[in-house]
Amino acid sequence: MTNESIERFIARWQAAGGSERANYQLFVGELTELLGLPRPDPARDDTRDNAYVFERRVRFRHGDGSESHGFIDCYRRGAFVLEAKKIKANGTKGFDDALQRARGQAESYARALPAEEGRPPFLVVVDVGNVVELYAEFSRTGATYTPFPDPRSHRVRLTDFREEAVRDRLRALWLDPLSLDPTRATARVTREVAERLAEVAKALEGAGHDAETVAGFLSRCLFTMFAEDVELLPRRDGKGAFTILLESLQDDPAQFVPLVGELWRAMDTGEFSVAIRAALPRFNGKLFKQPQVLPLTRDQIELLIKASNADWTQVEPAIFGTLLERALDPAERHALGAHYTPRAYVERLVLPTVIEPLRASWGHVQAAALMLANEGREKEAIAELRAFHHRLCELKVLDPACGSGNFLYVTLEHMKRLEGEVLNQLDEIGHTQAMLETEGLSVDPHQFLGLEINPRAAAVAEMVLWIGYLQWHFRTRGHVMPPQPVLKDFRNIECRDAVLAYDRMEYVTDARGVPVSRWDGKTTKKHPVTGEDVPDEAAQVPLERYVNPRRAEWPQADVVVGNPPFIGTAGMRQALGDGYVEALRQAWSLPSPARGRGAGGEGGVPESADFVMYWWHKAACLVRAGSLSRFGFITTNSVRQTFNRRVLERHLGAGDGAAPPSLAAKNAECVGRGSPVPLHLAFAVPDHPWVDSADGAAVRIAMTVGVMGTGEGRLLTVTDERAGGGDGLEVQTVERMGAIHADLTIGANVSSAQTLQANAGVSSPGFKLHGAGFIVSLQDTAKLETNAPIKPYRNGKDLTDRPRGVKVIDLFGHTAEEVRARWPATYQWVLERVKPERDHNNRASYRDNWWIFGEPRKDLRPALVGLSHYIATVETAKHRVFQFLDASIAPDNMLIAIALDDAYFLGVLSSRVHVAWALASGGTLEDRPRYNKSRCFETFPFPAATPEQQARIRGLAEQIDGHRKRQQALHAELTLTGMYNILEKLKVSLPMTAKEKAIHELGLVSVLKSLHDELDAAVLAAYGWNDAPSDEAILERLVALNAERAAEEAAGQVRWLRPAFQHPQQTQAVLEGAGLSRPTHSTLSVAKEGGTAPPPTAPTAKDRHPWPATLPEQVAAVASVLAEARAPLSEADLAARFTGKGPWKKRLPQLLDTLVALGRARVLEDGRWMG
Repeated sequence: MTNESIERFIARWQAAGGSERANYQLFVGELTELLGLPRPDPARDDTRDNAYVFERRVRFRHGDGSESHGFIDCYRRGAFVLEAKKIKANGTKGFDDALQRARGQAESYARALPAEEGRPPFLVVVDVGNVVELYAEFSRTGATYTPFPDPRSHRVRLTDFREEAVRDRLRALWLDPLSLDPTRATARVTREVAERLAEVAKALEGAGHDAETVAGFLSRCLFTMFAEDVELLPRRDGKGAFTILLESLQDDPAQFVPLVGELWRAMDTGEFSVAIRAALPRFNGKLFKQPQVLPLTRDQIELLIKASNADWTQVEPAIFGTLLERALDPAERHALGAHYTPRAYVERLVLPTVIEPLRASWGHVQAAALMLANEGREKEAIAELRAFHHRLCELKVLDPACGSGNFLYVTLEHMKRLEGEVLNQLDEIGHTQAMLETEGLSVDPHQFLGLEINPRAAAVAEMVLWIGYLQWHFRTRGHVMPPQPVLKDFRNIECRDAVLAYDRMEYVTDARGVPVSRWDGKTTKKHPVTGEDVPDEAAQVPLERYVNPRRAEWPQADVVVGNPPFIGTAGMRQALGDGYVEALRQAWSLPSPARGRGAGGEGGVPESADFVMYWWHKAACLVRAGSLSRFGFITTNSVRQTFNRRVLERHLGAGDGAAPPSLAAKNAECVGRGSPVPLHLAFAVPDHPWVDSADGAAVRIAMTVGVMGTGEGRLLTVTDERAGGGDGLEVQTVERMGAIHADLTIGANVSSAQTLQANAGVSSPGFKLHGAGFIVSLQDTAKLETNAPIKPYRNGKDLTDRPRGVKVIDLFGHTAEEVRARWPATYQWVLERVKPERDHNNRASYRDNWWIFGEPRKDLRPALVGLSHYIATVETAKHRVFQFLDASIAPDNMLIAIALDDAYFLGVLSSRVHVAWALASGGTLEDRPRYNKSRCFETFPFPAATPEQQARIRGLAEQIDGHRKRQQALHAELTLTGMYNILEKLKVSLPMTAKEKAIHELGLVSVLKSLHDELDAAVLAAYGWNDAPSDEAILERLVALNAERAAEEAAGQVRWLRPAFQHPQQTQAVLEGAGLSRPTHSTLSVAKEGGTAPPPTAPTAKDRHPWPATLPEQVAAVASVLAEARAPLSEADLAARFTGKGPWKKRLPQLLDTLVALGRARVLEDGRWMG
């Protein structure tokens, strides 16, 4: 490419006329030639082959089963959707409106692409021969495309092709679009900066300075380095004034303290600095109020110089806080090189919680303003835009566990991007940004509130917000100086506990006034006899007491978003201390019956809930009381499990649909379960990878967004995870719309299923040892008494893999004295290997009964009496497999034991019907399904099978259990996991590797599959469901059957599974449910998959809404009707949805045309409209 060829291209297309259709393909082709890029390929008949073509066909599916089609002007898979226009009125309002319309059309095409292709990261809007506009969405998950790189510079004019940077940007967009993601480059720079700061911190701590002082000093240093790189401090000869000062002090370290101290005092007050010989703007804020300077050696100054040489304008605030916190904390510095939470993960929650509602509101206002401006009513258009901008600049966002501020920063940046679009729109109408700034209107850090208990993290969070804000200011405003003081002390980040307030903390003392302590729960030593790790009793921590504990208040905000601590209920005492946990539970205890359940009663959090659920409950209360508009939290994915789900269930579906509470109740702490205002989930991701910010560990999380009222939500399910170019995994998702239940599912409300008496008392987790010393190998068993109570022992891995061949000492039912007298060797074994650990357990029962399992399962033991075998399944496993275990085997806590010895029950549990129920009802650990006996087994309605059907199911179950055990006995390397991995591949006809083929032959897995297929058919027949129902249909029917069985039981009719054990006094005839009808397909019907929805009916009176008064409300109302309609609507259909007097119907065509221009609606060839 030469300058001559560039000038020819510009001159040729500046003179071009004609239509879009006539010229756009030629323009794009010549542009690719100019940039040295491949031209689009010829289109093929199969759309799946058209990865880089003109006129790529896309299909729009409508709720009524119909379809319409569109054509993308130019498409490059994984890169962009290009929409071209030829707009003659350059520089006019029509020009901007037409570009808006093209952008909206391109976005609708991007969303209509097949899910397997993914959404491209870029939209390219071309006014042929004049302008190219770029919009980006790098997460590729359906978020809004925003101007790239920012609203100030996303529009590339034809003459800009002379700039090499512009040409390079377009080449990258074609060839490697994700390389343009700014977070990829800034992440690398940010890591380098943090590593250099960690070196300095380590050197200063090694010189004897305490960590807190070092952290404060280096925070001032790094902000000063940032200030010089964005030219808040002067630069000379390409270097910043602070770097020059450091270089001058390297040979005279004695002057470091006075000169740097003088510089920081001048920065605080905005005076002339002698140290750098320049007048400075006033920085103020808290950072330089007490500018303590540490004396440095020559080598330490050199480390600072290295850090200052980094490009501080390119640090990524979304991860800088995490890395800086690790760099400044000696305890966390080892994790500096570990993974951090990727920005895309944070955005996945921030966008639906905060940004998408704002953008929806902005779309309504923008449409109204465009209509007004086109009618010549510019002042009214400006008023609408200014009102929205004012609301945007006043919106308060709270992160009540803000850590180092990454959620707040990401929210700030997206709000600044939106503000840029608003300001662009105002500027086009003639109202400039400068006019707004003179009124003090701008999105800035005062709107972003945080609560953080760690003082270092709180300080980092505040600085991260200011660095991010100033980066955005200089990126979009050039060298315009920000308003002074540069750092305002908004006190928006509070260093305090977010869930527990108290008067003071004091240490617990005994009767003599001596502080009481406990083992720290971490430090161990070697046992002198066994050589194994045991608690070190010398490592003690004091017990604490919190005086007057109560629920903490949160600052007033509009939206809450964040990532509270990942601490499960089992780990809370060790992580937080006994005193804190007791105070917390006292403050948040459930209400007493005397307080009632009405709107005035305060709700509580059950003690079995994880720590994060205190935040979730608090936010839900505030939303339902009207104090918040919505909230979004990251939680562990165990939020779907029973104990945590109870918190969600209290808020979802609560109430009777009455009107919201009055404003007088706005500041209520919480509305109780009987409140007329329920909560619904507007967005949820049940299971998603995450990176713990503390140590970089990979964990599994869930995301939930709560909003007042009832309604549908957007459920994202992760379908694929693969290593990407940065930290974390690149995630692919699929999306569904519907009412999201407390178990984070759409469809059958499995979480509403009730516990059935019929299933009670026969299922239990296995024994929970609380002491590995109970387990003995076969060799060690020989050292103990032959008649000692020692049993074969199985845990989850023993069942899914191969048994370890270990046994367990089970002394339940015997006193310690009896054990010592009858089995002294066994007593000594347990004394040396179990008691040292139990002595430091928080539970008195575990300490006092140290020779017995921690949870000996007193209810399970009698249920197993008299059985020759029982059913077992692994609590957390990839495949839900049930099998018989001999009654002599002691099950581990990670097994669920079901005290039934009839293979009929084994067959039903092993069937597709129950497995579907278990997957939907249980939670997950990481990405593996969990079998919770309370939700998966005790709610499950077994079929009312005839004796013949029972015999058929029994026979197939015995064959399956026998087949697996026989093949494993023949082949020592064969495992259940291996066999069922192959079985899953056979189900979907996936090719197998040589190793998998070998497993298939050893396990005769095709035989196993045929047996399972027959079993599934037999169980479905026992339910009366012979219509090949989908899993979703099965769940719907099981939920209905559960409700029917619960009603039977309420009437006194119970279908006991083991009547002689569960209810021995009842007669066998009643036990078998004689005379009770079995639900059939006709009484539990559901639409078959792929069926067509009935045609839309005319709106009833309750479906019609008053025509809104204001133009933005009218836009919102029409957009909402289109979005919710199952089928495209004509103009008359739309008008029928509203009531009103006057000429309001005349506005509909213009409203619809404006929505199309903004990408909020589409018009079909037959003139109907769709959202």
